[in-house]
Parts: sequence; structure tokens; C-alpha cells
Amino acid sequence: MRVRPISPERLVTELADRLAGTLVPGRLRVAVDGPPAADPDALAVALVDPLRAAGRPVLHVRAADFLRPASVRLEHGRTNPDAYYAGWLDEAGLRREVLDPAGPDGSGRLLPSLWDADADRASRAAYVELPPGGVVLVSGPLLLGGGLPFDVTVHLELSPAALDRRTDSALRWTLPAFARYADEVAPASFADVVVRADDPRHPALVEAGRPDPG
Repeated sequence: MRVRPISPERLVTELADRLAGTLVPGRLRVAVDGPPAADPDALAVALVDPLRAAGRPVLHVRAADFLRPASVRLEHGRTNPDAYYAGWLDEAGLRREVLDPAGPDGSGRLLPSLWDADADRASRAAYVELPPGGVVLVSGPLLLGGGLPFDVTVHLELSPAALDRRTDSALRWTLPAFARYADEVAPASFADVVVRADDPRHPALVEAGRPDPG
């Protein structure tokens, strides 16, 4: 295993080049996975323009727009780390509305958001047509290990100390969920791209072959 320091700008360039050069039947389904402290949404946003410049149509989807209704999500309270770990993300909705339609036999008709968690109602978003050869970037926490059909997985890894230091005080109750994720799923052991992001100004790429656990 080799850890290669890289600038944030170069990280975006290299990752965009890799994704632009990855061709699959249908559309390329990419997970950008990481805790809020690592800001996976920001990395996904940064990839949009370079991919479009490379001729790849892009749709960015936030996991935060595919949460379950509050009646389900918060059944055990607003700060329950076990519920956050296993019950907040509407994986069935994300698969049905985004990942399956983007797949090899999919229609390409994708829903960019399903649920407005703040208003606790359907987002009423319009469907978007993503043509073959397009890229859908799904960003957010706890995306891996649940069997979602991604073609490329990117994991932003924080050490426990960095995660503790960088997590907003309002979200510190989620820390046990990320400890459980690291222990039970170990996304850094199989993600296609692993980025050590303890210091957002000085990320590093972990370069090694990793067998996919299937």
C-alpha cells in the first residue's frame, strides 16, 4: 500500500480523469462516501464541471435528499446513532429512482431528490433524463456495504481522532455510527478509491489493489 499526498485540486483532476475514462453499459454510477466532516457533497460538486468538460453528462444526487420520513427515521429519537446507521437512508428509494434507472438496462430517467427532510414531505422534484454514457454522482455518508449497485466507489477516510475533531458539535451524536461503520463495513478495505482526508488542505490517495467483498 502506498499513500500519496495530493493537492485538493489535483485530487479532483485525477478523479475526474479516472471517471471520464471509465465506460460501462448504461451510465456510470459513482458513490462519493464519507462522513459530513469530510464533506463528500463538496467533492461531488467539484467533479461535475470537469466531467462535463470531458464530454460526460452528469447528475449529482445527495443522499440527504433520499432520507426516510421523520416518522420512520426518528422513531427512536433524533439523536439515536443506531437508527442513523441503519435507518435514515432510504436505500430502496435511492435504488428505485436513481441507481436502477442508471444501470445497464435502465431507462435513464432519474429522480434527483425524493424527500425534503426539513419540510418532511416529498420533494416534488422533476425527473431528469441522463443519456447513456452519463455519470451519476451519489454523495453522502454510510453509502457502502448495503449492496447498492455502484460501479465506482470513492471513500473519504478520516482517522477516529480527525473525525472527532472535525465533527460539528450538533452531529457528535453520530460518531458511534461511524465507528460502527468502520468496524463492520470497513469501507477503506474495498472502495475503489480511498482518500485520507484528515486535513482537507492536504489529502492523500491510498493506492493498492483491493478485492471487492462482493
